[in-house]
Amino acid sequence: MFGADPFWLSAGILIVTYVVIMTERLNRAVVALLGAGVMIITGVLSQEQAIRGVDFNTIGLLTGMMIIVAITRKTGVFEYVAIQAARLGRASPARILLLLAVVTALLSAMLDNVTTVLLIAPVTLSLTRELRVPPYPFLFAEILASNIGGTATLIGDPPNILIGSLVGISFNQFIIHLAPVVVVVLAVQCLMIHALWGRSLHATADDRARVLALNAKDTIKDRTLLRLSLAVTAAVVIAFVLARLIDLEPGTIAMLGAAVLLMLDNYHRRAEEQAHGVHESFTQVEWITIFFFVGLFIVVAGVEHSGVLGWFADRLTAATGGSQDATAYAILWSSALLSAVIDNIPFVATMIPVIKTMAPAMGGPEQLMPLWWALSLGACFGGNGSLIGASANLTVAGIAERAGVPFRFLTFLKYAFPMMLVSIAIAQLYIWLRYF
Repeated sequence: MFGADPFWLSAGILIVTYVVIMTERLNRAVVALLGAGVMIITGVLSQEQAIRGVDFNTIGLLTGMMIIVAITRKTGVFEYVAIQAARLGRASPARILLLLAVVTALLSAMLDNVTTVLLIAPVTLSLTRELRVPPYPFLFAEILASNIGGTATLIGDPPNILIGSLVGISFNQFIIHLAPVVVVVLAVQCLMIHALWGRSLHATADDRARVLALNAKDTIKDRTLLRLSLAVTAAVVIAFVLARLIDLEPGTIAMLGAAVLLMLDNYHRRAEEQAHGVHESFTQVEWITIFFFVGLFIVVAGVEHSGVLGWFADRLTAATGGSQDATAYAILWSSALLSAVIDNIPFVATMIPVIKTMAPAMGGPEQLMPLWWALSLGACFGGNGSLIGASANLTVAGIAERAGVPFRFLTFLKYAFPMMLVSIAIAQLYIWLRYF
């Protein structure tokens, strides 16, 4: 437009988009879509190039898993798990604190971290009310655990979904390469949380007896749907594991699983009831996240097409002297620190094409694997560094504040940032030991 250099024009659009997202004055999906529109109308991208820039595998994976979780949620199984965790901990606040963190991490690995905290946080508030203990330590622990646990798998955290889909890394590879360090980091973080709060949490005998009296079986609302949901979820996870053998992408697997579960949940109803049931499931999809990804893909495609990302990759390679290990550490720490300041999703979406352009300097695409693991660990663990670092953080903060539990930015930062630095230090040690 007006003869503007696409390089600087696209860079300016990207920066303005990020800054407005960080201010939180406008919904991030709206901002991303506006940025995408400006990329097109200014001529940085054509409409065809913009559409090609959208990774529909990622969109399908996110949407399909959200539908599966929405249907499964109706069964009450997540409340069942939380109450069972409380009973396993004998209603001891300190034990429940650790058990809920572990449960959150496991669920985040198999679902995704935002969905997990949406399910766990309300139940946590109910349990802490019954025990009459402060809910903040529990919610804080669940935020950290959701981002740590989600790091272990392809589907656990949106940055991993992006990396897996855009780079072609399988479900199995994520587990093999990242699960070991995730277990270590989770254990260390749980110990730190116990030292901070666990030892000081106490409940009266009457309050503990009231929690132990809760019947977890009463939370199951539909046993038939529960069996169907668990069967479909298991089939989807198995298909993720076997994706290379069956030659299917994760997006296709998730959408097919969602379609099967929608059918099983509605086939016995009349036509009008089916329409209502399907509509109800679709309304549970986080469309803000979906359209945020669509807009973001187009914005990033614009800066990639104009050469900005190639320029940045050349500078990063020059700064590290082309050394694979130095580049990995630089990506790990820069990803962590920047993900604590900005949402890790747009950062990772920008960095993926940057790292791809380093392949010739590093000796080929296969030499980039340590860099992908560094990006994942830095972005996912770094999301714990501040309240705005990851979507799960803001989700829990919103739930807590609606329940009258204050979630202040600086208070969270004071505890979370040092713990995040510890996790990144462990990740660097792991990368050094395993890959260099």
